[in-house]
Amino acid sequence: MITTPDLIESLVAGAKPVRRLRPPAARAALWLLLAAAIVSLLAISHGLRPDLGARLGQPLFVAGLAASLLTGVLAAVAAFIVSLPDRPRLWLLLPAPALALWVSTISYECLTEWVSIRPDSVSLDEAADCFATLVLTSVPLWLALLLMLRYAALLFSAAVAAAGSLAVAALAATALSLFHGLDASAMILMWNLGAAALLVGLGSAFGERMFSWVASR
Repeated sequence: MITTPDLIESLVAGAKPVRRLRPPAARAALWLLLAAAIVSLLAISHGLRPDLGARLGQPLFVAGLAASLLTGVLAAVAAFIVSLPDRPRLWLLLPAPALALWVSTISYECLTEWVSIRPDSVSLDEAADCFATLVLTSVPLWLALLLMLRYAALLFSAAVAAAGSLAVAALAATALSLFHGLDASAMILMWNLGAAALLVGLGSAFGERMFSWVASR
């Protein structure tokens, strides 16, 4: 039977150096740089919406755009912070004020300037284009998030996945606002809040499985 000192020596002899993780803010910044690169590539290949200059002169649009962007940034920071076991989960509330502002601007625009969708107002090509932008923005960001959090997030996988999904959804909504002119208020609700709710729901439901699968590889 192996003695305790021999067991300790064998474990020490076979131990490999452990590389410390960068601070959460630094890792979030790297992920956000990737997001900026993806949006820039989409802007080059797709082009910005034709009326972006005029829309940037509207305070409500600017407030909603800034709120969605800030929600994405703060949710990403919260995801990386909460992925560490010694950090309080109250950090999940970090993006709450920006999220409330984002939802408020969309809701206010829908209530005050409601534009209904006519049968011929939204073409299949336009809807497919919006969906393609959503996928091209969301999928690379989610894969990068899974890789960067694959070990640290296992203890609080559902909470980290929810925060990460919110970050991805908010940045994807920001990209949609820059590239597509969503004139109908119902379309704004569907593509912004609908997509955000879907991504957060999927992340919360399957976060543990996704992080466990990636960490095992």
